Amino acid sequence: MNTAVVVGAQGVIGRYIVEKLASLPDWNVIGLSRRKGTDAPRVRHISVDLLDPAHAKAKLAGLEDVTHIFFAAFQAGSGPAADYAKNVAANRDLLVNSVSLIDKASAKLERVVLVTGTKYYGSHLGPFKTPAREDDPRHEGANYYFDQIDWLADFKKGKRWSWTELRPQTLCGFAPGTAMSIVPVIAVYAAIRKELGLPLAFPGKAWTSLYQVTGSAHFAAAAYWAATEPRCANQAYNITNGDYFRWQHVWPKIASVFELPSNGPQVHSLVEFMADKAPLWDAMVKKYGLKPYGFKQVVAWPFGDYVFNCDWDVMSSVTKSRRHGFHAVVDSEEMFGRLLRRFRKEKIVP
Repeated sequence: MNTAVVVGAQGVIGRYIVEKLASLPDWNVIGLSRRKGTDAPRVRHISVDLLDPAHAKAKLAGLEDVTHIFFAAFQAGSGPAADYAKNVAANRDLLVNSVSLIDKASAKLERVVLVTGTKYYGSHLGPFKTPAREDDPRHEGANYYFDQIDWLADFKKGKRWSWTELRPQTLCGFAPGTAMSIVPVIAVYAAIRKELGLPLAFPGKAWTSLYQVTGSAHFAAAAYWAATEPRCANQAYNITNGDYFRWQHVWPKIASVFELPSNGPQVHSLVEFMADKAPLWDAMVKKYGLKPYGFKQVVAWPFGDYVFNCDWDVMSSVTKSRRHGFHAVVDSEEMFGRLLRRFRKEKIVP
């Protein structure tokens, strides 16, 4: 049996990795997060504050059978989502405290999978070289990815295990309380526009730019591949759905899921537009019998403002991952429709 620790197990990446591994017969899974998850066969959760070294040491000291670490934890900064990469200290310490303690506890560790992203290339700062390749240079300035990568590469020296870095773009899944998924942003935005009798206007400037996303389930499959494929040792890979699109073509299909007319760009801040909508959302939860997620639990509007205002091409090459054995692809247009319909069916939105 393999034993995986998923750091950030309640997030939009971690919970899908937990589900993927739990579906396999030869994996035990330990989820780490601040919030206590629900245990299941071969899955147990540990509530831990990884930014408190003494608390983390007490919680993780007994993890002596761990073979793999999937690091998907994230500490958002304040202000615009494009500035989250500058939140260096907390995100570095999450990695340092978890990996160093598990490395000390387990002599069986084989691989660490580190999740970063396309902000490595400066995708959040403005136009950059596209399609981005894994050997492209880092952007200038602060980015916690760089601190995590440099620490892990140095800490690994002389160790028995290897590590792999994965770089997704704009995760598409659902995890209440997580800032980094665009699907709930779209779903709640559409539901509120519909409740107000408004068409689904595109709220940003990225209407005609080429864009890419990564389905959370697709990413979980890639994480499993990265953890078990020998060629992935000490390598970095871009992981996206494998296609590109323009919002101007996808947006009408998204609007049709909610039986809404589609409008083109009407640039406005989602943070500002949604500032007074919490009471409306609470009323909608009661009116339509929705799952009782609070307004701040279900979506993070700064992330939506960031994604919808990237008015430059955001494109990664996934050639390297294909050459090394990960061939799965996702049709992003189909994925948006499927996930949004699922949100409605599961009563997350009306």
